[in-house]
Amino acid sequence: MGAAVNCPHVALKFSDLTINPNDNFELPVMTSAEPTVAGHRTRIKLCGLSTPEAVAHAIDIGADAIGLVFYPPSARSVSVAQAVELTHDIPPFVSVVGLFVNATPQWISEVASNVSLTLLQFHGDETPRQCEALAAVAGLPWLRALRVAADTQQADLIESANSYSSASGLLFDTHVEGYGGGGKVFDWSLIPAGLARRAVLSGGLNAQNVSDAIRQVRPFAVDVSSGIEVPGAKGVKDHARMAAFVRAVREADAG
Repeated sequence: MGAAVNCPHVALKFSDLTINPNDNFELPVMTSAEPTVAGHRTRIKLCGLSTPEAVAHAIDIGADAIGLVFYPPSARSVSVAQAVELTHDIPPFVSVVGLFVNATPQWISEVASNVSLTLLQFHGDETPRQCEALAAVAGLPWLRALRVAADTQQADLIESANSYSSASGLLFDTHVEGYGGGGKVFDWSLIPAGLARRAVLSGGLNAQNVSDAIRQVRPFAVDVSSGIEVPGAKGVKDHARMAAFVRAVREADAG
């Protein structure tokens, strides 16, 4: 998902965050056994939902945001008509995030003018200027997905955060073929603490590992798609796995 860093209603702002890659910027020492910050509630986005039943279940179990994919090559993609049906009964304070990959202004406009989106999520190769222009078409805030590769360094993430300073937040995902949804985990220790506080953590999360991810990274939010699906059935959400994921996040928050 998103821009290779080789180069929820999530209301995060990077405009006043500028970190110099040359600074002596060190991660605090954390272990998976260390408790999370008292009182912090990790926001949860369940992504790639494509049926009314999955959306209703996400809301029932307490998801803060649902993600709809508007990228036709994806097995999780939905049409505008489907999205209208999926979002017609969303309650207050549940965000609807639209995921786009190298979309045209026309496609963004068509979706945003028909679907009640809260936030845009850019997962392709969009530059900062392109993200700003596309978001202006929709009149919505936006997230930028950054793909973390095996050779990505902390300085790369800091540089990207500075480049995309107009984003409402950064979503960190694993660099895989295509644009995300590969179910692969990256090295969480690459995320500097100064970015993690405003990060949406993604990439291979599931009910079994999300607690450790939260305790180590302490992100503002977590995002999951493949980790809540029926094994071997991309795009088909498993209600039991969805509930288990949300429960694991809440247990991690409780310490």
